[in-house]
Amino acid sequence: MTDEALSAGAVSRRLGVAVTTLRTWHQRYGLGPSEHVPGQHRRYTPADLARLEIMRRLTTEGVAPAEAARWARQAPDAVPAEAGARGRTRPAGGRAGGGPTIPVGRAGPAARGLARAAMCLDSVAISEAIGHALATDGVVATWDGLLRPVLVGIGERHAATAGLVEVEHLLSRCVSEALAAVARAAAPTGPPRILLSCADEEQHSLPLEALAAALAEAGVGYRMLGARVPVDALLEAVNRTGPAAVAVWSHTPVTADPGQLRALLAAPRRPLLVLAAGPGWLAGTLPAGVVRPVDLAEAVSLTTAVRDSLQQPARD
Repeated sequence: MTDEALSAGAVSRRLGVAVTTLRTWHQRYGLGPSEHVPGQHRRYTPADLARLEIMRRLTTEGVAPAEAARWARQAPDAVPAEAGARGRTRPAGGRAGGGPTIPVGRAGPAARGLARAAMCLDSVAISEAIGHALATDGVVATWDGLLRPVLVGIGERHAATAGLVEVEHLLSRCVSEALAAVARAAAPTGPPRILLSCADEEQHSLPLEALAAALAEAGVGYRMLGARVPVDALLEAVNRTGPAAVAVWSHTPVTADPGQLRALLAAPRRPLLVLAAGPGWLAGTLPAGVVRPVDLAEAVSLTTAVRDSLQQPARD
């Protein structure tokens, strides 16, 4: 890239972007020429050109113009140009060839938009996207189609780069707040007959929070114990409250000790249903009498069925 300032026409030819498009980017997004010489038209500096290269590449890849401009305005400090090749700039934090967003597989545009907002650490946009989805589609569909793909994508990118910790923390907080708002607004009637707990030393509680919100949405009362519940504390809660169903969440096999489930089955006030929820539990290790739901929808269906069975009038 040369150091001379360029006219709009020269930038247009270099980037392959119409002059009218450059004017639009200038007027709408502030990506205009910054060098001013009295009596002459403003000129584009190398830093201006770097921003426009990012803008062109991201919009070509399908990123919304406003979102692309947000990335572009971070250049050249936060989004340095990679040497030598036009169109090879990329946002900081992304891998070469990995693009500016989180991989979301076959998830739809809403998930891609949420991924972009997460990468920008835009908590307002994140919360708005999640809130809209929850209000429109409900908890289960939002979890399966929007939240889970983005969270899994962050996990995959972190495994490959050891990065995105800040992205995962911010997104998790926004998801947790949104799910808690659903649970508060639903206010299920009747006694809380479902007990929700993470396995001992299990810290990944978001899926359990999704189950809690889905149960509340379905009108099912529950108690949430949260993350890292020792088996003794779980048994104490069961014996004190006598739940009809207990769901124990485990994210990895490291925390999925089947002894926790056997202890529940042997409790004096044994629940009617014990769910081993999460990918940590391996089917071949589960004690007889424990059910492993395949997804959030099945977990909601099973616990709701137990609640409904308790409400059936006794037959003569």
